[in-house]
Amino acid sequence: QVQLVESGGGLVQAGGSLRLSCEASVNLFAINIMGWYRQAPGKERLLVATTTNGGRTNYADSVKGRFTISRDYAKNTWYLQMNSLKPEDTAVYYCNARRVTINAIDYWGKGTLVTVSS
Repeated sequence: QVQLVESGGGLVQAGGSLRLSCEASVNLFAINIMGWYRQAPGKERLLVATTTNGGRTNYADSVKGRFTISRDYAKNTWYLQMNSLKPEDTAVYYCNARRVTINAIDYWGKGTLVTVSS
């Protein structure tokens, strides 16, 4: 079982920055893929960014060049640095941990709200 706790959401003006954190209850080496997803009101949850222990990263086209995902193994935490925020980035952001053994199991945080005002 993996427990995830997000923090760092809030209200920011367009063009501003925020950093989200996701602290895991296990060592990050026990997680195959660490990610961030977001869900805007009335819309489906979409991938924002992922990273692996091998250093691979993947970003949604809409955030490339503005968002950066990173990991801190000493703190069992991964981050999403969000720069040049736009109103369309407004959403609840969820961190996700995927463990792959025989099957893939996804764990989710409760979400943190990011609101970008114009």
